[in-house]
Amino acid sequence: MADTISLHGRFQVVVLISLLWLLGGLVVLTLAADRFVLAATRLSRAWGVSPILVGALVIGFGTSAPEMLVSALAGARGEIDIAVGNVIGSNTVNLTLVLGTGALVTPLVSRIVTIRREGVLMFAALALTTFLLWDLQITRAEAGILLGCMAGAVCLLIIWSRRDSERGLDPAGLGEPPDGTEAAVRIGAEALIGTVALLLTLGGADALVRGAGRLATEVGISSAFVGLVIVSVGTSLPELATAVAAARRRETDLVIGNVVGSNLFNALAVLGVAGLAGPGAVASRFHEVMILMMATAAVAGVLVVTGRRLSRGEGVVLLGLFLALIALSA
Repeated sequence: MADTISLHGRFQVVVLISLLWLLGGLVVLTLAADRFVLAATRLSRAWGVSPILVGALVIGFGTSAPEMLVSALAGARGEIDIAVGNVIGSNTVNLTLVLGTGALVTPLVSRIVTIRREGVLMFAALALTTFLLWDLQITRAEAGILLGCMAGAVCLLIIWSRRDSERGLDPAGLGEPPDGTEAAVRIGAEALIGTVALLLTLGGADALVRGAGRLATEVGISSAFVGLVIVSVGTSLPELATAVAAARRRETDLVIGNVVGSNLFNALAVLGVAGLAGPGAVASRFHEVMILMMATAAVAGVLVVTGRRLSRGEGVVLLGLFLALIALSA
C-alpha cells in the first residue's frame, strides 16, 4: 500500500515538473518571439531590406535551428526515421498549423508581388524532397544535391531582392545602412537584442519539447506518436510563435516569409545535413505524410501565386489539415 502511494506521488511530481517545463517554455517562447520579430522588423527598415527577405532568411532560417539540431543528431545516431519525420512533419506543420494560426489572428495577404517567386521556390524545394524520398531512402549523393540547391536558393533570394530594389518593384529592397555613429550603435544594439531573443526562443522551444515529451511518456502516449507529432510540432514552435507575433503586428509578409524560409531550410539544408550524417532507408508510412505535405503546399501556393487573401475560414481549413497530419501519424 505504501509503495503504491509512493509511486502515485512520484507520478504526480513528474507530471507537475513536466507541466512546469511545458508552460515555462511556452511563456519564454512567446515573449522572446515577439521581441525577435520586432527586432527583425526594425533592422529590415533600418537597412532597407525587404520584409519578405527578412522573413525568409533571418526569421525563417533562424527559427529552423531546432529542426537542424534534432535531425542532424538523429541522422548521426542512425535514427534516420526521426530525422526525416522531423523534416516532413515540420514542413507540414508550418503549412497547416503556422499559416492557419496566423490567418486566425489576422487574414494574411501578400502586399509584395515578389513573394510569389519565393512561394514557387518553396514548392519546388518540397517537390524535390518528395521526389528524392519517394524510394524511401536518402543517400549522401542526394543529400549533397539538397545542400547545393540550398546554396542556390539563398543566392536567388538575395539577387531577386537586389533586382527588385533597383527596378523600384520593392521600395524596401536591399539598401545601404544609415550613416552616423548613433545609427550604427542603434542598429548594433537591435541586432544584439534580436540575437538574444532568438536564442531565448529556441531555449523556450527546447524546454517545451522536453516537458511535453516527458509528460507524454508518463501518461502513456505511444513513443511513435511522440516522435512523429511532438518532435515536429515542438521544433516548429519558434515558427508558430514568430508567426503569431508577426500577425499581431500586421506584418503579414513576415508571416508568409517565415513559412517560406523555414520550409526551404528544412527541405534542403536540414534534410541534406541529416542525409550526410546518416544516410539510410526510411519507413513506408512517410508516403502518406509526404502526399499531405504536397497537397497542403499546393493549396497554399495557389493562394500566394494568385494573390488571394488567406482568410480566417481558410485558416480553419489549414488547421483541419493539421489534425489530418496527427491522424496519419497516430
